[in-house]
Amino acid sequence: MILTKFGHACVRVQDGDRTLVIDPGTFSGAETALSGATAVLVSHEHADHLDVEALRAARARNPALTVHTHAALAAELGEGAVAVAAGETFTAAGFTVKAVGGEHAEIIDGLPGCPNLGFLVDGLYHPGDSFFVPSEEVETLLVPASGPWVKIGEAITFVRDVRPARAFPIHDIHLSGIGLEYFDAWLEAETDYARIPAGTSVDL
Repeated sequence: MILTKFGHACVRVQDGDRTLVIDPGTFSGAETALSGATAVLVSHEHADHLDVEALRAARARNPALTVHTHAALAAELGEGAVAVAAGETFTAAGFTVKAVGGEHAEIIDGLPGCPNLGFLVDGLYHPGDSFFVPSEEVETLLVPASGPWVKIGEAITFVRDVRPARAFPIHDIHLSGIGLEYFDAWLEAETDYARIPAGTSVDL
């Protein structure tokens, strides 16, 4: 299984002719990420996780493209969107996926207060905008590195609680070069950790 990191929170998972994209947002080069995909997982509706225009263009090129997300967003997206709920297991692009979590991490005063699904894909965990710890074993964790709801201590606690075999950072566009190095230094002490440069891949 090949994992490719695009900008910010977007990754693509490929295994042979199966291609699945998670959270193709406006900071991610979503049009490139979506090329050749047969299914998309979207954790929630924020633009850094969902580029609606790029998604519409991808569906125009491939009307069979399916988009799996929480019910409210699926209703908004319309044709091709499939509503899934936390705890549900389903198939997307030939991969077995389990949706977990359910709520976006709080910034302050209960905000943003929107649904958020994390996705487990064959041992890979993308939490969206949350630090939800699933009960399932996680082989590869995508750990959020920055954002208005992220504190480095919480990211470290998240890794300790999930106990993955390896971890790679996502949700990192808010950090400068120095900030990225600082985050990496802390996480390297916790698990088998490495940064995937945008546009490059690792074999899981």
